[in-house]
Amino acid sequence: MNLLPFENLPVCKPRQFVPEGIDFGDWNQISPLYDRLEARAPECKSSVDLERWIVDWSELNAALDQDASKRYIAMTCHTDSPEAEQAYLHFVEHIQPQIKPREFKLAQIFIAHPLRKQLPKHRYQVFDRDTNLSVELFRPENVPLETEEAKLSQQYQKLSGSLTVQFRGEEKTLVQMGRYLEEPDRALRQEAWQLVANRRLQEVENFENIFDQLANLRQQIARNAGFKNYLDYAFRLRGRFDYTVADCERFHDAIEQEIMPVVRELQATRRSQLGLAALRPWDLAVDPLNRPPLRPFEQVDTMVHKTQRIFDQLDPSLAGGFQNMQDLRLLDLANRKGKAPGGYQSTLSEARLPFIFMNAVGLHRDVQTLLHEAGHAFHTLATRTEDLYSYRSAPIEFCEVASMSMELLGNEFIENFYAAPEAKRARRDHLEGIVGIFPWIATVDAFQHWIYSHPGHTRDERRAAWDRLMTRFGGDVDWGGYEKARSYLWHRQQHIFTVPMYYVEYGIAQLGALQVWANSKRDKSQALREYKQALALGGSRPLPELFAAAGCKFEFTRGTMQPLVNLVRTELARLN
Repeated sequence: MNLLPFENLPVCKPRQFVPEGIDFGDWNQISPLYDRLEARAPECKSSVDLERWIVDWSELNAALDQDASKRYIAMTCHTDSPEAEQAYLHFVEHIQPQIKPREFKLAQIFIAHPLRKQLPKHRYQVFDRDTNLSVELFRPENVPLETEEAKLSQQYQKLSGSLTVQFRGEEKTLVQMGRYLEEPDRALRQEAWQLVANRRLQEVENFENIFDQLANLRQQIARNAGFKNYLDYAFRLRGRFDYTVADCERFHDAIEQEIMPVVRELQATRRSQLGLAALRPWDLAVDPLNRPPLRPFEQVDTMVHKTQRIFDQLDPSLAGGFQNMQDLRLLDLANRKGKAPGGYQSTLSEARLPFIFMNAVGLHRDVQTLLHEAGHAFHTLATRTEDLYSYRSAPIEFCEVASMSMELLGNEFIENFYAAPEAKRARRDHLEGIVGIFPWIATVDAFQHWIYSHPGHTRDERRAAWDRLMTRFGGDVDWGGYEKARSYLWHRQQHIFTVPMYYVEYGIAQLGALQVWANSKRDKSQALREYKQALALGGSRPLPELFAAAGCKFEFTRGTMQPLVNLVRTELARLN
């Protein structure tokens, strides 16, 4: 049974090294390819030979990565399928642990190769740096720990994807319940919010158990690699060559100083417009003028069709890419029971094609999510001619510039979904959402800084650390009577469980995207041209150069933030 939305994908480039028909679930078929690469390396007599060797290594990486992606896609599309779960876990447990030491060996061979220094420096600067880092951090004893970490992450996704509530006679996923938080009927919103909050609280012990195991594993992995804590290890592991822990802490401070005043102003306006003495957690998504929720579409096909029209107006080449994704069935967008929560874009690395996964239920944020993930997809498509596997993806800090910029650029044509008054409202909601996401990013990032710099902490200490951050960055919301739900709000943030120390990237990237948007206000065609040129670089240049190519500064200080906050303030006032 094919559990993937797509079937046979077109070949981007015929294989030169990896045999056709190989079973990537059988290590005995994969291992000889690593043997051949190891044996060939000493036979390279020129830099051209070494480059050919690197390209063959890249081809193997791409083929393995695509097989892993297919298994992950099938598992997240069908968390209730034993077949999909078994296939995914087989790769995690029996293939990935075998790959890691072989990859380490090839990286060692490359770093020690006498012809390495003869490779074109500009072309291989980033590849050389990143390969060197992989050699530095690899520890054989961490391989089984990383396997266990991946299995625990899958347990979190399975648990999250299984949660439902009974709401007015119908079973609903927690994602589907989100639309009721936009209803003008306050009693209805409260009922929906309480149901979801209580359902999550029923699983506190399970979520906490999973996370305790993850935190302990990660600390052990860091110690094995010679680091005192996972925080320092994660910065190295994630290749954060261009910023530090202290830079992130200054970023948190800048958000507190520049963004939180705007958040509190918006919350005060919302409270006044709703006629409330205090904002409660179920008052944050509803329209403050009690207008009915924005309902951009009923059917997912309608959302896809109207999004296509946005790209048709924005740029012909981007529009062509999105249409091709539809033709190849590279979209799985509708929410359903048994589907993992959230949304993502996955790259099918050998076909060099993107796949978008979502949980659309007819909300405006679904439109924003599709624009966001389409930005990632355009990034993937922009690098299809790049033969180095590692260069077909960029650092996450810039990947998210691609996606967040597309939200802002696509919003210029949001009339495809709405009449003029609703379009104005949708733009305002989006900008308010950008303002609101910065404090959440700071909260999630600072929380992970605390977690991983305090190994051995207790659950009570962890809860207290989260509560302090919610006080600092939560704004003026009354959680009276629901303090426990507030204390465990972080359980809904899957990044904390599945991709540790990955979240500040969204904040760094949002500053980049706001700069792209600011540039487009001055010259739309130039801003779009720079955006596409930067995407085409993939990961071939260091992070500050990627930002510069997109017409942005790689800075996340108050100085960078202030004019962008002023622009958002001006736009919000204009949209009032």
